[in-house]
Amino acid sequence: MGLEAAAEQLKAIQAEQNLQKDAETKKRSNQEEVIYHQWATFKVDDELYGVDVVQVKEVLRYSEITPVPGSDHFIRGIINLRGNVVTVIDTRQMFGLMPHTPDDETRIIVVEYNEQEVVGLVVDSVDEVINLPQNDIDRAPNATGEETTKRFVQGVCYYNNILIILLDLLKMLQSITPVDADDDVF
Repeated sequence: MGLEAAAEQLKAIQAEQNLQKDAETKKRSNQEEVIYHQWATFKVDDELYGVDVVQVKEVLRYSEITPVPGSDHFIRGIINLRGNVVTVIDTRQMFGLMPHTPDDETRIIVVEYNEQEVVGLVVDSVDEVINLPQNDIDRAPNATGEETTKRFVQGVCYYNNILIILLDLLKMLQSITPVDADDDVF
């Protein structure tokens, strides 16, 4: 093979490689970049719910909760968590479900409400942390007239053929936080 033939063959190989690179680049640009979001899942009344994993501080075994006289029906009471008082909310009561006697599976999920406050959520059991593609999450259907739960639902998603109801913790906790009377004073 002469020098000119080798140069021609090298040019042909480089041209083919450039075509492959261009096709790969075009293919990548046509694909949407999938954004995943992590959710901590738990069960309440055999339904699977999820909350943003970033807001979950820890999961505790169910323990004795001190009742608070005069509190709303969905506030189970308070617990002492390493010197901090944590309000504990009964998710079953909040969602308008039948009460449930705590068992070995019952947990308290401690979530961050704002930078100064954490809240505990009593759930029937804790499931797992999952990654869901953002574009697989659908808006919550308006199939029910029940306002107690629907207003807290951020969306729904199927994961391994199981429907997961994704909760908006901020909306949920803001709906039960009493307005401070001092805020209205000028």
